[in-house]
Amino acid sequence: MTYRGRFAPSPTGPLHAGSLVAALASWLDARAHGGQWLVRIEDVDGPRCPPGMDALILGQLERLSLRPDEAPVWQSRRGEFYQAALDRLIAGGQAYGCACTRAEIAAAAGPRAKHGELVYPGTCREGTRGRPVRAWRLRVQGRIGWQDRRLSAQSQDLEAEVGDFVLKRADGLWAYQLAVVVDDAEQGITDVVRGEDLAENTPRQIALQRALGLPTPRYLHTPLVMAADGHKLSKQNGAAALDLGDPVARLREAAVRLGLHLHTSDPLAETVAQWQAATIPAFSNSSRISP
Repeated sequence: MTYRGRFAPSPTGPLHAGSLVAALASWLDARAHGGQWLVRIEDVDGPRCPPGMDALILGQLERLSLRPDEAPVWQSRRGEFYQAALDRLIAGGQAYGCACTRAEIAAAAGPRAKHGELVYPGTCREGTRGRPVRAWRLRVQGRIGWQDRRLSAQSQDLEAEVGDFVLKRADGLWAYQLAVVVDDAEQGITDVVRGEDLAENTPRQIALQRALGLPTPRYLHTPLVMAADGHKLSKQNGAAALDLGDPVARLREAAVRLGLHLHTSDPLAETVAQWQAATIPAFSNSSRISP
């Protein structure tokens, strides 16, 4: 099976030090396996994506010589694929319409679970009682487990900790979970390499893959870059855009975050291409991140 990986940024802001770690890890993993590396622009939440931010991100990747092997794709152009998947789930009784407002869900769910997630209590599982459908949800049950390539054995009681989750939102936008599962399958992704903060999404995505009869990729969740206040570095907490005046320096910094210290001061690695050629074997030999 040919390895196919991907980097899938949301164009809500430019790449920063944290997103570069995920981008570099996914690129190195693909190259270490002699595979293909793709870029997908996850702009399904259009209102949060400033115009031109996708082009800026693609320009940043080009400056770092992180070039995809196929033309990038945009989620905002793929609604017909998501609708077809939702139609299949509805026809099979695996998805249903929900009339609940967020306030109603909060009142019925009680105390919030970890990370402030509202556990949907299944109010509309047997119908909306004549109320108009606002969103569409997937029926879930039981515990989902997987073997993460870095985090080892992981599991989540999806029904107790998340509940039936949204596939299409009340505002008409497609939910991230459905879009990413459909896209990974359609693009033939075999390995998902992304930040550790997204690990909690994996059980939902595996549940969707099973419901749609799609293959489950291997998962590798990379270490997070933390801000000075101890929280994850992100666009939401003001993470600075990458300063790409010295792209090799930025790549070296990202590699250190991945536990690759081998070439951080190699005087021969003066260009991006030289640095990449030296670092791919180091990534491949790293016991922390190998399959």
